[in-house]
Amino acid sequence: MKFDKLQLSEDLLRNLLDMKYFRTTDIQYKTIPAVLRGEDVLAIAQTGTGKTAAFAIPIIDIIHSSKSSKRSGGIRCLVMVPTRELAQQIGEVFNNLSRHMRCKSFALYGGVEQDRQIKKLQDGLDVLIATPGRMFDLISQGHIDLSGIEILVLDEADQMLDLGFIEDIESIKRKLIRGHQTLFFSATINTKIKRLAYNQVRHNAIRIQISPEDPVSKNISHAVINIPMDDKRFFLADYIKQNSEGKFVVFVRTRIRAERVAKAMERMEVQTLTLHGEKDQTDRLQVMQTFRNGECKVLIATDITARGIDIPDVTHVINYDIPEKAENYVHRIGRTGRGFNKGLAISFCAPEEKELLLDIEELIGKKIDVLKVSKKAYEMVLTPPSEDMNFAELIAHEESVMGKPKKGFKNKKK
Repeated sequence: MKFDKLQLSEDLLRNLLDMKYFRTTDIQYKTIPAVLRGEDVLAIAQTGTGKTAAFAIPIIDIIHSSKSSKRSGGIRCLVMVPTRELAQQIGEVFNNLSRHMRCKSFALYGGVEQDRQIKKLQDGLDVLIATPGRMFDLISQGHIDLSGIEILVLDEADQMLDLGFIEDIESIKRKLIRGHQTLFFSATINTKIKRLAYNQVRHNAIRIQISPEDPVSKNISHAVINIPMDDKRFFLADYIKQNSEGKFVVFVRTRIRAERVAKAMERMEVQTLTLHGEKDQTDRLQVMQTFRNGECKVLIATDITARGIDIPDVTHVINYDIPEKAENYVHRIGRTGRGFNKGLAISFCAPEEKELLLDIEELIGKKIDVLKVSKKAYEMVLTPPSEDMNFAELIAHEESVMGKPKKGFKNKKK
């Protein structure tokens, strides 16, 4: 459906057009009218399907349409998120969608100096996007008043509940006015989280679930390569070099692994950035900006980046380490194939990671195709020969002998 069929304000429609939002995605089509009607919503949809805009668009329209040109001082909408990067990203979406409109938003998170944040709160806000830690700090200091909240949004809510934020959420809800609207958004949900989720919304909440049988976007092709742990770095460097026009997010298990892999890539003349929880917030923001701008096209990250982050034009996700939690696979590979774009997800699986791979295949309901690498090709990657033959050419040779893998799973450039 085109956005102009949803009876949104002219100013909002103009901003949507400027941002090249012409038609709704499935989750937006089903969610926006329900939010505009004041319904509670429990929405589950694959990552990359436009969930942020699904709640930001109607919230901005509600606030803009109900206000006079004179600002009121109270916060009317609170968006709670689990990570700083997600808070920043959602804040940017709200700011872009509400340009020249009567809706003021701000992203609040820890790791940065709080005086500027306090000043923004004192200036008056309509929408506060916040991580729990910094928000509770400023509530205790008397800088945040939640008594006027009409809409509560829990984004990536399954992670918030799974991380033990349930008490924080319930504490916040006790501070809100009776009858407030609750919007619960997530990409995945299990039985335990589902039970907690229903406790956060009214009994007559609208339940919206997009493609529940397949938690992974059809825009993403999957493959796995069986590689011993100690050899992964050689295959990663070669694969990146042979797909030099691509944009990569490489997921590892720990911050130490991230830095070690980055140093290995540096020795093999591959430029990378790293992102993990041990970096201070200023460095994290700089890394994200550099990667978004395309100044560096390889980001090595822990699962801090797997949730909700929308990075433009990521062509490849590499699972350098198989995730220990199967659900994280869904979130990781969702960094590619977003919107209407295609993406490729490749997992490097060591023998000791086989059980983790089986858990992932059980979750997504299908086997992941295996890319076979011949002994000769394997040796060529580990010890590059003097002749001018690259890994892509070796794979092509192997295909001529063994036959081609299924469409979408061979080494390719975007």
